[in-house]
Amino acid sequence: MKTYWWKILAILLLAYTIVAGLLIEVPRLPILNETIRALFFHVTMWFGMLLMLIVSVYYGVKYLRTGDLMYDDLAVEFTNTAILFGVVGISTGMIWAKFTWGDYWTNDPKLNASAIGLLMYFAYLVLRNSLTDVYQRARISAVYSIFAFAAFIPLIFILPRLTDSLHPGNGGNPGFNAYDMDSKLRTVFYPAIIGWTLLGTWISTLRVRYRRLERKLEDNLINQ
Repeated sequence: MKTYWWKILAILLLAYTIVAGLLIEVPRLPILNETIRALFFHVTMWFGMLLMLIVSVYYGVKYLRTGDLMYDDLAVEFTNTAILFGVVGISTGMIWAKFTWGDYWTNDPKLNASAIGLLMYFAYLVLRNSLTDVYQRARISAVYSIFAFAAFIPLIFILPRLTDSLHPGNGGNPGFNAYDMDSKLRTVFYPAIIGWTLLGTWISTLRVRYRRLERKLEDNLINQ
């Protein structure tokens, strides 16, 4: 139980997010109405994605300092899970956009910046798979990850605020906190961020274990 408590917590928080996110009473804001429930999935998944990218950069730096492939395993798998969350997050955002803006994709700076950000990390995967030397791949991937994250943050959080954007909190539009005084949203929003982040950590650690077992089997076959 001491080892798996956080996994149980992840299940409980996500179950709460799904049930409460669909059933609690939400504020009737103009245009948004019931679609504001997407906030618990679209936005919180992207928060989880950002936290996992931070962890990935941390382990990338650890690899560059130590040369231990254990840190490369952690870096790449947290990035993989972050990309998964990013894709699901942007997909739920497109559904939300269809109901509030009338189209799945508009020429919105934040949407375009999000797509560019994900493409940068798709390029990370392509780059990794194009390199055959294990240590060279780990080193170049770590450096790329650091620079990609450094570009990703202003791309997502700064540039959309400097232009006209439909997203709340961007382009002069007020954020949710500016016009939503109902605290019920927060009772689901923050647990959802923790829940998705814990799920992402769970997926990443499982993938790391699989990657290490795979490498161990390959080494055993080579030594036979």
